[in-house]
Order: sequence, then C-alpha cells, then structure tokens
Amino acid sequence: MRVAALCLLLLPVFSVAAEPVKTIISLSPHTTEMAYAAGLGDKLIAASDYSDYPEAAKTLERVANYRGIKMERIVALQPDLILAWKGGNPSREMTRLEQLGFKVFYSNPGSLEDIASTLELLGQFADSPIQAQRSASDFRQRLDVLRRTHQDKQPVSYFYQLSSSPMITVAGSNWPSQVFAVCGGVNIFADSRAAYPQISQEQVIIRQPEVIFGTSHAAADPSVWDNWRQQLPAVERKHLFTVTSDWLNRPTPRTILAAEEICQYLDQVRQSAL
Repeated sequence: MRVAALCLLLLPVFSVAAEPVKTIISLSPHTTEMAYAAGLGDKLIAASDYSDYPEAAKTLERVANYRGIKMERIVALQPDLILAWKGGNPSREMTRLEQLGFKVFYSNPGSLEDIASTLELLGQFADSPIQAQRSASDFRQRLDVLRRTHQDKQPVSYFYQLSSSPMITVAGSNWPSQVFAVCGGVNIFADSRAAYPQISQEQVIIRQPEVIFGTSHAAADPSVWDNWRQQLPAVERKHLFTVTSDWLNRPTPRTILAAEEICQYLDQVRQSAL
C-alpha cells in the first residue's frame, strides 16, 4: 500500500526526510537531466519526449509530451517517484496521480540558486547524496565566479528572440531572464505584462538593443538574422549571437554553460564600445 502522495515544492529549506527509491519516472526534459545530475539516472525507467541529455536518457520509454501524459502507462509502471514540472505538466492528471498515492516531486526553478537547491533535494532519493551535493557545489562555485566578475560591469541592453515565427521574447523575471542578468544584461522587454510576449520587429527597433540573442533552435534557419536591418546598434556592430537552446531554456546544471557563454558575448560588446 502506497503512502500518501508527497509533493515536494521547490523551497529554499526542505525539512522532510526523504528515502532512496528504486524506480523513477520523469515528466519533463529538465527534470530528467536534473535526475541524472543528482545521481538518480540508474533509477529512471521512463521519461518525457525530448529528454535527450545525457545520452542514456534517449533510451528511456516515453510517457509524456506536449499534449499530456500517458496516465495508464504510468500507473502500470508503478514508479516509486514521479518528477514533474510545476506549471508545465497538466495539473488535472498530476492531481489524479497524487490521489492514486504516487509520490511526486515538483520542480519549477525560479532562480539560478534554485537549480543547486533542487539537485540537493533530489539527492535525498539517491542511494548516496554525494553526486548531487558535488553537482550543486560546482554549480554554485561557477555562478559565484560569474557574479563577482560581472557585478560592477557596465549594463548592456539586449533583446532575446525566443522564436522567430511568431516573434516571441521573455519578460520580467521569467526564465531565462535570470541568466542574462548575471552578466549585466538589461532586457528591453522587462516591463512587458505578458511573461512571454509576442512582439513585432518595430517594437524591437524602438527600444534599440545593443545586442540581440537567438537560440540555436530559433536560428536553425540561417535567414533568421536577415530580418534585422541596419536600424539597430546590435546589427550595425554585428552584435548578433546564437546561444545553445537546451543550455539556456532548461533550468539544469548546464544553465551555467549558457551563463558563461552569454557573459563572454556581453564582454565582447563592452570591449567594442571602448
């Protein structure tokens, strides 16, 4: 008989003792990656579509995608623990799984620090928490270096093109704005009311960003940068940069690679202005 469902929200302090588990299902790419980083890879028996890192994740059975989750299959697999994306997986189905007695760990990092905290929380389900603790420590150390290096540098205005058709960006403190902020990036759409607003080229031109970022997915079409003419400082100075999509858009330990990449690009922009 299963114990009552345990929903672990991503909080700075976690006081409930967890126990090692034998089988885990992950319902999002970022929780799959986090599980491996926390030393839980050998316990994963199924995952969502696009769970493609590390390489071993590609062999897992698929039980979720953007349309929803395969409820009957998950129930049949009887996992000891389900890793879910808070706000990303359908709430109705997740509530039903909890009612059936499944233990659910919800992840929705709202800050870079939350990535390290989540690793430590997940480590409590591993046979040993050492790998999770090491991963969290490495992430914090590299993040601290970036912050100390860039805390006093000149702010740089940027536009992040999340997709090109339609043109979508990110606003406010919504992910991954935190990554750009570490390096002194100032989002030209930070004050937008929508979390991920659809915007026009004219709106970007009015705001005159010093640099434009696109992801490797959004920029898969080589012509993506052709939309930007010589009406922007970023275009005139060739400050158009492509960042690795999975590093930036998934809140995982590899996010630090995106931060390091973006910091280098913004330092190039600052140097060119001298």
